[in-house]
Amino acid sequence: MIDLKIVRDDPDLVRASQRTRGEDPGLVDALLDADAARRAAIVDADTLRSEQKALGKQVGKAQGDEKQALLAKGKELAEQVKAAVARQSEADEAAAKAHRAISNIVASEAPAGGEDDYVVLEHVGEPREIENPKDHLELGESLGLLDMERGAKVSGSRFYFLTGQGAFLQLGLLNMAAQKAAANGFTLMVPPVLVRPEVMEGTGFLGAHADEVYHLDKDDDLYLVGTSEVPLAGYHMDEILDLSDGPKRYAGWSTCFRREAGSYGKDTRGIIRVHQFDKVEGFIYCKPEDAEAEHQRLLGWEKDMLAAIDVPYRVIDVAGGDLGSSASRKFDCEAWVPTQNTYRELTSTSNCTTFQARRLSIRYRDENGKPQTAATLNGTLATTRWLVAILENHQQPDGSVKLPPELAKFVGTDVLTPR
Repeated sequence: MIDLKIVRDDPDLVRASQRTRGEDPGLVDALLDADAARRAAIVDADTLRSEQKALGKQVGKAQGDEKQALLAKGKELAEQVKAAVARQSEADEAAAKAHRAISNIVASEAPAGGEDDYVVLEHVGEPREIENPKDHLELGESLGLLDMERGAKVSGSRFYFLTGQGAFLQLGLLNMAAQKAAANGFTLMVPPVLVRPEVMEGTGFLGAHADEVYHLDKDDDLYLVGTSEVPLAGYHMDEILDLSDGPKRYAGWSTCFRREAGSYGKDTRGIIRVHQFDKVEGFIYCKPEDAEAEHQRLLGWEKDMLAAIDVPYRVIDVAGGDLGSSASRKFDCEAWVPTQNTYRELTSTSNCTTFQARRLSIRYRDENGKPQTAATLNGTLATTRWLVAILENHQQPDGSVKLPPELAKFVGTDVLTPR
């Protein structure tokens, strides 16, 4: 949730953010009305409770008929208090619902517009000329790395098997990410991939994109995560953190699940857009004033990983209308895919400011010992989709794939050769 004080003090800022996202600015007024109703309900309930308390003192001193009259009035007042408390509870619930309906405030530096209005911040590396390039699926099948047909037979469309060296390639890539993260002060975590509703909702994934999430809705009421950002955000839920020595950084290695609802006919070939994949995700808790610097550090760590797989890429500043509800600003790194003659997202890093931590009640103590809401950030350090860029950019004329030296050390071979 965004800071309610900002909504009260500067509602135009929040309305402008809603417009930037392409969302309803009227939700701001709905929240202000709900907040006013909640505060009025609190005053009413408190006033009646005070009257009830004062009346109780009078009853203790009264005698005879006066006492009976006061007792009758007390009974009537008790009913009024009960009704006022019920109204307060309803007002609290309505205000909380209105509060959660508003997405995070878009950073002023983020570009305006929608999905196609990103700003390219830099290009790294030059795409090399590849004569008659094969796409990653053809390469994966010829090299015995990938079996989409049997994946579909076993689990349905957009599932796959990584086989032989394909499995070692993914494990090597993710292990390299984990080792680099640990060397940069991240604590490696293998988190649960099933989470409770309050954790999924608290991270902002049950809003506009709830149809992307798999839900075990019968006896369990648990959600399969689409990123380890979710369990890592929930890790310190309802806690007060010690950030006196700096940010807390975690790297989560997990299998991830996404329904990819509404994406039929889009990137359906191969493993660019699938229902299950593995990922190492960086996640950071810090003080709000440190969040912007941590965001740049996360981007730097992502770029270091991309340098290790030696693929051309660009960094984009994602437009406000294409941000997830939790993100205030997001940078994507997109790698060149030769057979598509375009760039495809490999990493994403978001500054969620205090939005998630406020929903999950994650705080820290300031220099005066007073609890304050923490900030959270996340960023991709490696994922299955990276195999697409690795295979296509490092393919050789003989059909083999030559791995970059740093990655090869983790995979256990320099060259992937046809079967």
